[in-house]
Amino acid sequence: MSPSKPAPIPPRRVLTDPVHFLAFGFGSGLSPKAPGTAGTVAAIPLYLLLSGLPPWGYLLATLIVIGVGVWLCGESSRRLGVHDHPGIVWDEFAGFLVTMIAAPAGWIWVLVGFVLFRIFDVLKPWPIGWLDRRVEGGFGIMVDDLLAGVYALVVLQLLAFAFTAP
Repeated sequence: MSPSKPAPIPPRRVLTDPVHFLAFGFGSGLSPKAPGTAGTVAAIPLYLLLSGLPPWGYLLATLIVIGVGVWLCGESSRRLGVHDHPGIVWDEFAGFLVTMIAAPAGWIWVLVGFVLFRIFDVLKPWPIGWLDRRVEGGFGIMVDDLLAGVYALVVLQLLAFAFTAP
C-alpha cells in the first residue's frame, strides 16, 4: 500500500506566509507535477547570482542556505503538519548549490549539474535513502538533498576534469 498524498496546500497560504514562501522555493514547490524538479529549476537563478562570488563567498552563502534551510523546512513542515511535504523544495535549492561548488562556468555545466543532482535526488543511492527514511525534522528534510548534492558534486568534478583537462 502506498502512502497517502498530503492534501494540497492553498497557493495563497504559501505565497502569503514568508516561511512557506521560502520553503516552497518562492512558490516553485506549488508545481502539481515534479515539484522537486521545479524547485531545482528555481534554484538556478540563485546559483547564477552566487556564482559570481569568490569561492569563499559562494561557500559561505551555501552554508547560510543550508543553515537557514534546516530551520525553514522544519518550521514549514511543522506548520503544515506533514513531514517533508513534496512542495517543500528549499532542500533542492541547498542540494543544487552543493552540486555546483567549484563548477566550471557555462550553461552546459549548469545543465549537467542539474541533471546529476536530480538523478541522485530521485534514485537516493545508499546512504541517502536510508537517511531519508530515518532522520526527522528539518535536518531530515535537508540531509538527503545535501548528500545527493555531494554525490552530484563529485561526479560533476570528475566530468569537468575529464573534459577540461589539457
